[in-house]
Amino acid sequence: DPSVAEQAQAVAAKEARAAGLHWTFGPMLDIARDARWGRIVEGAGEDTYLGAAMAAAQVRGFQGDDLSDPERVVACAKHFAGYGAADGGRDYDPVYLSEAQMRNIYFPPFQAAVEAGVGTFMSAYMDLNNVPASGNHWLLRDVLREEWGFEGFVVSDAFAVANLVTQGFARDRRDAALRSLKAGMNMDMASNTYLENLVELVNDGSLSMDEIDEMVRPILTIKARMGLFEHPYVDETLFEKVAARPEHKQAARLAAQRSMVLLRNEGGLLPLSKDLKNVAVIGPLADSMEATEGSWMVFGHQPAAVTVLQGVRAKLPGVNVAYAPGPEIARDIPHPFGEFDTTLKKPLQSPEDAEAAFHTAVETAKGADLVIMVLGENADMAGEFASRGSLDLPGRQEELLKTISAMGKPIVLVLLNGRPLSINWAAEHVPAILEAWEPGTEGGNAVADILFGDVNPGGKLPVCFPRSGGHAPLYYARTLTHAPEDSPRYRSRYWDSPTTPLYPFGFGLSYTTFSMDNLKVSASQIKVGQSVTVSADVTNSGKVAGDEVVQMYIHQKWGSDSRPMRELKGFERVSLQPGETKTITFQLGPDELKYWSTNASGWVQEVAAFDIWVGADSLTTLHADLEVIE
Repeated sequence: DPSVAEQAQAVAAKEARAAGLHWTFGPMLDIARDARWGRIVEGAGEDTYLGAAMAAAQVRGFQGDDLSDPERVVACAKHFAGYGAADGGRDYDPVYLSEAQMRNIYFPPFQAAVEAGVGTFMSAYMDLNNVPASGNHWLLRDVLREEWGFEGFVVSDAFAVANLVTQGFARDRRDAALRSLKAGMNMDMASNTYLENLVELVNDGSLSMDEIDEMVRPILTIKARMGLFEHPYVDETLFEKVAARPEHKQAARLAAQRSMVLLRNEGGLLPLSKDLKNVAVIGPLADSMEATEGSWMVFGHQPAAVTVLQGVRAKLPGVNVAYAPGPEIARDIPHPFGEFDTTLKKPLQSPEDAEAAFHTAVETAKGADLVIMVLGENADMAGEFASRGSLDLPGRQEELLKTISAMGKPIVLVLLNGRPLSINWAAEHVPAILEAWEPGTEGGNAVADILFGDVNPGGKLPVCFPRSGGHAPLYYARTLTHAPEDSPRYRSRYWDSPTTPLYPFGFGLSYTTFSMDNLKVSASQIKVGQSVTVSADVTNSGKVAGDEVVQMYIHQKWGSDSRPMRELKGFERVSLQPGETKTITFQLGPDELKYWSTNASGWVQEVAAFDIWVGADSLTTLHADLEVIE
């Protein structure tokens, strides 16, 4: 929901500016199709069209219409570019992508940020086709400035300029400074490589003052646009007045509610009755503020996040809500800010203590009429340098889930996690599963709102859920092979497991049901350069009000290059009362139909036939045809 993302970042900007911050290192715009990669948690998922829409919305939220507005901050589009395709899903590893892949998949969110007026860019750490992004002239000058007309400044990721030496690209730090600056890097973050070498490089003639001025000018321009020369100081009393305003908490709660995805609801277990007598909330993340806040949570002054346990207890003031965490998940995962977090310095649970905690959790569940299990990943298991080879629930969480499930009690599984997880057993045996992600400050209240029916979930998955780490990278917009999945013999498949995702891109359930029909295309045939409108009716066929996200996908059947079997080209979230029908309309024209062709070495819109689908997820079958002629 781009509008909610825009609102959330506007709130973040107000609070940051009140604290004296003028620049944020967001939004993170890397398309991520490998769930093993830890930084998948920071972005908008696997899809280019969705990523571009979220990029523009977040830039608007941070910056508004005027950077001199004292309630706005300058945004930073990161990490330019291709970082999300790290080899093997291992953070910082090299990336090997064709120009067509870069332009069709990984560039569009960044270009959308430029078109939205983003003030700054951050380069990526990794090598792109053997040239580090922080010394990549093609990225930083040819594409970003010459093609897209970006006028802001580029900052390296932390220590990335000095790391050009480590990566075997630069001879020494002096060479790193020279090559990074000439490639188009305006600012060296943290490594002091510019500070130590630029004066000497100017003095010996390797750099001219004109080149220095060229690098400095965009930095000073951004400061001037923000009014920092006229108003360099912050009112130290402002933060206490602004932080955690009621309307800010409500915005955080709304963002959490609308991002949660209902994955399973067998037998209509959800929403839960508020007349329950005994409820058990079980799991190592049930009362974890860190897991609720998620990756990149800071450890300074902040209002405490509402945990799931706290949210459930607040929702059921007269009900006995018992709690047991069970065995903790390991705390030996590195964290970017670990030195500031005292919880990371506590000794790990002994095997004896872990076994006792497991037993206590089981006994607690025995006394309940219903069990809410809160499982997933610690906050530090996703994010920077937090790649995983396995996508299973870490620790003994699945063992605990199976043990309590064997009691035959109704169970709701709430997931707190930063990446898709391989919850194969739960997907078959647990009647209700809510994907809450890392829901933030009001996360526990938002979870309770959904579990007890005050809010009807309407979120959709921005990523496919693989069945295992071995299935990654997995994404819906694949190109066709010569032997498709449904071929009788020579098939694109694994012999020992399905190739399909556990849950597909765009998937998400509701407490009501929806139907879509009456798909219409305004013309069955158009000429290159022309547009059509695509419309469909969506009806709330259930008994309660709810939201549906109507999604439009296309497939170009032939062309200069093979094209993905489906591509998202439009979506709209719509609220409907029971029995209500609305017509949703999308535009489909040159911008949606063009692509960067390897064979043509440029952008093309071609004479071809197209499939069009409209529905509730990437597997929708409601179909129409379109032909493009000369």
